[in-house]
Amino acid sequence: MIEIEEGSQNSEQILEEEGDDLEFDSNDLEIEGDDPGIDDDDLGIEDNNLELEDKNLENEGHDLPEGNDLEDNCEQLFDIEYHVLENNRDDATVEDVRNGDFLGKDYPPPFVGMQFESYDDAYNYYNCYAKDLGFAIRVKSSWTKRNSKEKRGAVLCCNCEGFKTSKEVHSRRKETRTGCLAMLRLRLVESNRWRVDEVKLEHNHLFDPERAQNSKSHKKMDAGAKRKVEPTVDVEVRTIKLYRTAAVDPLGYGSTNSNEGESSQHVDRSKRLKLKKGDAQIIHNYFCQVQLTNPNFFYLMDLNDEGFLRNVFWIHYRSRAAYGYFSDVVIFDTTCLLNKYEIPLFAFVGVNQHGQSILLGCGLLVDETFETYIWLFRVWLTCMLGRPPQTIITDQCKAMQGAIAEVFPRAHHRFCLSRVAHKILDNLGMLQDYEGFQRTLNVTIHDSLKVDEFEMAWEDMIQRFRIADNEWLRTCYEDRERWVPVYSKDTSFAGISTFLKDESTQFFNGYVSQQTTLKEFFDMNELVLQKKYQKEALDDFESRNSSPILRTGSFYELQLSRVYTNEIFRRFQDEVVMMSSCFGITQGHTSGPLVTYVIKERQGEENSRDIKNFEVMYDKRGAEVRCICSCFNFKGYLCRHALCILNYNGVEEIPPLYILARWRKDLKRFYVPDGGSNNVDIANPVQWFDHLYRRAMQVVEEGMISQDRYMVAWQAFKESLNKVRLVAEKHL
Repeated sequence: MIEIEEGSQNSEQILEEEGDDLEFDSNDLEIEGDDPGIDDDDLGIEDNNLELEDKNLENEGHDLPEGNDLEDNCEQLFDIEYHVLENNRDDATVEDVRNGDFLGKDYPPPFVGMQFESYDDAYNYYNCYAKDLGFAIRVKSSWTKRNSKEKRGAVLCCNCEGFKTSKEVHSRRKETRTGCLAMLRLRLVESNRWRVDEVKLEHNHLFDPERAQNSKSHKKMDAGAKRKVEPTVDVEVRTIKLYRTAAVDPLGYGSTNSNEGESSQHVDRSKRLKLKKGDAQIIHNYFCQVQLTNPNFFYLMDLNDEGFLRNVFWIHYRSRAAYGYFSDVVIFDTTCLLNKYEIPLFAFVGVNQHGQSILLGCGLLVDETFETYIWLFRVWLTCMLGRPPQTIITDQCKAMQGAIAEVFPRAHHRFCLSRVAHKILDNLGMLQDYEGFQRTLNVTIHDSLKVDEFEMAWEDMIQRFRIADNEWLRTCYEDRERWVPVYSKDTSFAGISTFLKDESTQFFNGYVSQQTTLKEFFDMNELVLQKKYQKEALDDFESRNSSPILRTGSFYELQLSRVYTNEIFRRFQDEVVMMSSCFGITQGHTSGPLVTYVIKERQGEENSRDIKNFEVMYDKRGAEVRCICSCFNFKGYLCRHALCILNYNGVEEIPPLYILARWRKDLKRFYVPDGGSNNVDIANPVQWFDHLYRRAMQVVEEGMISQDRYMVAWQAFKESLNKVRLVAEKHL
């Protein structure tokens, strides 16, 4: 009989998801006291050579583990170069651990969402993490697929879990169990990867490294013991490279034992980033320079089996912090890849409180394959603490679509409408009545309020222009739910107008052209970012210290003028002004407190105005309102039709439900990465640093608002420093 941990929130869910395919095999279940439940051959990391490099690429003080198969594996290079802050470990958490290679000393703590290539990889990772902290582990329970020995899930726990059984009560053996609840729950997911579903990090006992060292789960790890190097700076940044040979150029040129001519004969150049001479050094220098002034800067390099650079990703601390406020909608911009720019640049882009584009991470990609996108999205998701966007907007690409479905399965994936429309027009540029087709396509896409209206209009367009045989058009129609607005009325776009009309999604628009070189890009990158930051700060200041001019006597206008930033208020103000074009409200279907209204609106030019009907649903219980135009989901504020219905029902203020925090000017946004928890382990110096740094940065952000606040903050820092030094002197 299998033992399922009591009190687990995920136990029933896991069993339900596996259903009848699960079989609990007593032969597969191993719970043997202090026995970890895995054969000795499954443990250890002797085949995995680790090399730790500090920022000066010095390799002193780190011995490579011995391995029985080292010679056989010396040509195999693990494809990730990971950069970790010694004192900020949470910022560089590894989500995806592959090929049995692990991080050695200072393993990041496990978290929900971590994924591994195999069960053994997951077990070995937790075992190494446990050894670093000073406790041992064992398999508490596991389950397999019915009529098969294929393992489907397992619970790994601290060796101190549980208590002696009734048969063991009178045993002379020393009691080592304390009922510890620390555990890791694993489950095999659809992609044949092992995913962490539940984690408990808290232990109810002191760690005993000496006892743990002698435990069965750790005994094979001693062969590769490594000496710890004391940091020479306050915050030491190290490069952790996971590979099975020491002869690798860290800048991505390949093996140091072969010249470039020899390498090019054996390496597929399509599998490595196209860099000019000196480009790798430019990338390296930029990363080192940024990390000197920004210890929370993060970057990751993806190397192929020959040691050549394939992909690069980097993200500033401010971007990670901004994502906490603006994670609802993200654009994945691949304009440079699509248009074959000199640099294969990509960018994750969001929208801030002023409707301006903000950078949420960027990098360079070797190609646009499914595998490359999988790597990138997993890395980015890890940086964002496993929190996926609600909506992600991309180009139309099957490989990208598949990768998003796997990494962000719950996100709303939509294609950039303006780019799809451009592609349609480019493919039908030879039509005799091209301008007529262009107008018809625009009306079909934007003026359809219901799905039936769009599909009928599309069919009429196909027949009228005799383009039913166009393959590209047929493909676009099959994907219509991802780019036609009428299919996305329940999807929030937070005012990203690129989904609705032709505007550039490029964060670097105006700075990067097809001829821009890598050197030119990195030379101006920080300047571009600073210019964007200054623009945001200036708009924040103006929004907080100015009152916009009102154009109507509506209280709705006055209400949001006090709440929203200037730019967003101006957009909303246009809707208030347009309320005057709405008239003729009639009550339609009624179902309890839910009422459907029809409101008329005059549209078009003054001399040729058309009248169009809009349906608006109103719930009297909570003053909830929803218009068929879905302006609130598309733009982030109520439309003129909804405002008229609220006014018609005597609602004097816009309900709080329709005032989004992302647009508020009175909300203080501290661009400091959130560690995800306010709980601090007072025995963990790494968490000391994280917690103190975040709190100090909040004071810095407040102190930068004005000269008076700066003086107060500076005085507070001096007083705090003196108090801390006094405590230190007492212990001398």
